[in-house]
Amino acid sequence: MIHRTLTVTAAAADADERLDKFLAARLPELSRARLQALLEAGEVSRDGVLITEASCRVKPGQRFAVGLPEPRPAQPRPEAIPLDVLYEDAHLLVLDKPAGLVVHPAPGHVGGTLVNALLGHCGAGAEGGLSGIGGVLRPGIVHRLDKDASGLMVVAKDDRAHVRLAAQFSLHRVERVYEAIVWGLPPRPAGAIERPIGRHPKDRKRMAVVESGKRALTHYRLEAAAGTLAARLRLTLGTGRTHQIRVHLGTLGLGIVGDPIYRPRRRISLGPALKQHLAGFRRIALHARVLGFEHPISGAAVRFERPPPLCFDRLFACLEAEVAERALHD
Repeated sequence: MIHRTLTVTAAAADADERLDKFLAARLPELSRARLQALLEAGEVSRDGVLITEASCRVKPGQRFAVGLPEPRPAQPRPEAIPLDVLYEDAHLLVLDKPAGLVVHPAPGHVGGTLVNALLGHCGAGAEGGLSGIGGVLRPGIVHRLDKDASGLMVVAKDDRAHVRLAAQFSLHRVERVYEAIVWGLPPRPAGAIERPIGRHPKDRKRMAVVESGKRALTHYRLEAAAGTLAARLRLTLGTGRTHQIRVHLGTLGLGIVGDPIYRPRRRISLGPALKQHLAGFRRIALHARVLGFEHPISGAAVRFERPPPLCFDRLFACLEAEVAERALHD
């Protein structure tokens, strides 16, 4: 939630100045690093349009608004929240995050997060708790999953493991396979989507395909189909951008079942049984199924797999029943 908004207007003397440098000079209460983070988070707009590029050049008369989020708690507290841990050693752990669990504290989610659970499970500090590289709000967190998605995550327990794991993610050397249930069918049984992704130009909570975005690659494969109503897909990430799967599937006209943000454009007529089932399906039908990487200390190749929860099977059975019911009345 935005706590307050600062506005500045560029003068003739500011022409061709880098945006982050211009803002830092005009807003001395904010450091240049802080402004760069706010730009990346989609908290800066230019004449009402979101802008994320710190290096863009300022033009006279342009008006910039910088949103400052509410202050966050200084230190997350350990909480006794159960974790489904698949593997753990002195350097890392791999867990299956349930849907509904926020990864790290943020406005509106001060407690009850994965970080709180990890602090309760591992402890904190340099004595072998969690890596401190992520900062006090994200200790040990190397990557993340959206709140309403489930699946495999790796957490670093020391700084050396954190640095080496982060490098593997940055170089796209981590095997990441997801399973999703989507509305509609892809155009082919298998394929690849390679479109650049960046912050949505008008909605800071969403990402979009934008020419100035970062390279993004997603491979998909059809696992099962419920007529033309829905499909079960296996998705392999070639890169790891925010909301990558959801944005890329949207380019094919597909929306993940339960996704409140990236909904399909077409309205779907549903029968009463399916409507009732969906009313109780309070999550997005997206699960991180496979996670493979090089152990950051031993160098051994490790790979973990956990199928999605049973609610995926029950949902898809209901979708198939809807298709069968329609066929009886055609």
